[in-house]
Amino acid sequence: MSQSIKIKNALISVYYKDGLAPLVELLAAQGVQLFSTGGTEQFIKDLNLPVTAVEDLTGYPSILGGRVKTLHPKVFGGILNRRGLEGDKQQIAEYEIPEIDLVIVDLYPFEETVKAGGTAEEIIEKIDIGGISLIRAAAKNFNDVVIIASKNDYPTLQAQLEAQNGETTLAQRKSFAKTAFHTSSHYDTAIFNYFNQEEPLDVFKQSVTQAKALRYGENPHQGGVFYGDLDAMFTKLNGKELSYNNLVDVDAAVALIDEFEDPTFAILKHTNACGIASRPTVKQAWIDSLACDPVSAFGGVLITNVEVDLATAEEINNLFFEVLIAPSYQPEAVELFSKKKNRVILQRNEVELSKKQFKTLLNGVIEQDKDLIIEGPEQMTTVTDKAPTEQELKDLYFANKIVKHTKSNTIVLVKDDVLIASGVGQTSRVDALRQAIEKAASFGFSVKGSAMASDAFFPFPDCVEIAAEAGITAVLQPGGSIKDADSVAKANEKGIAMVTTGVRHFKH
Repeated sequence: MSQSIKIKNALISVYYKDGLAPLVELLAAQGVQLFSTGGTEQFIKDLNLPVTAVEDLTGYPSILGGRVKTLHPKVFGGILNRRGLEGDKQQIAEYEIPEIDLVIVDLYPFEETVKAGGTAEEIIEKIDIGGISLIRAAAKNFNDVVIIASKNDYPTLQAQLEAQNGETTLAQRKSFAKTAFHTSSHYDTAIFNYFNQEEPLDVFKQSVTQAKALRYGENPHQGGVFYGDLDAMFTKLNGKELSYNNLVDVDAAVALIDEFEDPTFAILKHTNACGIASRPTVKQAWIDSLACDPVSAFGGVLITNVEVDLATAEEINNLFFEVLIAPSYQPEAVELFSKKKNRVILQRNEVELSKKQFKTLLNGVIEQDKDLIIEGPEQMTTVTDKAPTEQELKDLYFANKIVKHTKSNTIVLVKDDVLIASGVGQTSRVDALRQAIEKAASFGFSVKGSAMASDAFFPFPDCVEIAAEAGITAVLQPGGSIKDADSVAKANEKGIAMVTTGVRHFKH
């Protein structure tokens, strides 16, 4: 098996030319014969370097509108021949096939064309055939061939060739092959997922090309990596790197705040809202959201859907927090926050989020559609003799938005567009309600006249009775229990308004 190999012949055919010139110039200086096609051939000529057209090698022109250029035995034989195998040596000599030691090729921009809203015809024409075949052939024969399938690898190869007098080692070629197979598999995954939108096959394929190592996972003894493009999602204006737990909370915060249109501030702890308020100004929204639970707010993740001004920043600055997210900030606000170097200040960018979510489970993966439904007053059906008032309907809608994003079993209490308490992650809905009532009292909130939302139906009327005794006047639940009539009867007995939505919002 060969180890170090001197590059004698190179095939170069790329869609993107940026960063290519220094490497091509080095190859030419080291006496490498260059073969190329179309635009890349002209690019090399413009550098005043010698280059041979692939058409001159194969004896065939580029045909079918460019669909067939490199698919020829003189190209693939040059790449796939095994230098140490006598039979292969004899055949390439017989057919006058040059040994191609280096292949530099990239792929048509399929994903970019889909994202840009290209027509079906444009998208299909961006499915690369020759390029993907060249990548696989060269990577397969890494014992003898170098494959460069990404412009990110140009500097690495250039440094190796400069340091090793035009040679590469087996370990280096195998490393490039690994990168090349990653490129080809990602490309094929993108194409498959495009075709798999209508009448999809029941298969799970995902490929994410960007990764960020985290300090650790959920706990210090666990490793952690984020796969995705955080820089597209957020512009970090200050602070340390986000941790695993930060990211989980930030994800929950973004999902929650997107439910609201009025100026709103939310405070989250362990993915659950411990404070949220909608107000005419961002400053008042912050003040009222903090009042919900100032104890839990310590060390929390903060998010708003409007710009943070200096006056609001001065109020926020009194609290220790981990992360603050907003669509924009006044420069003076950022300057104030930056006085504490570890605070993470994120400016949220406009990025389309996936409508699917998945996680590992047992010996596989579980996937589902995101819960993108939220029921407003129009979807609320009054099932009691007493109908909710206009303000109660508004508060029920507000509470329903929060309960959707709170860990089950949960009860949420709202009054005048402010969360006054919630019971979170309880094994009993009764416990969740009692927790919410007790928590509201502990922070000086009266639940009298408040609206209550439940993430699931009431199997028994006990929650309705407890709510009535506490002074809660309006209740929202999805309905669907075989004993719904018992809860409705209890609400009528206690003079409470109850609405059903027909939609459950479990969050496990």
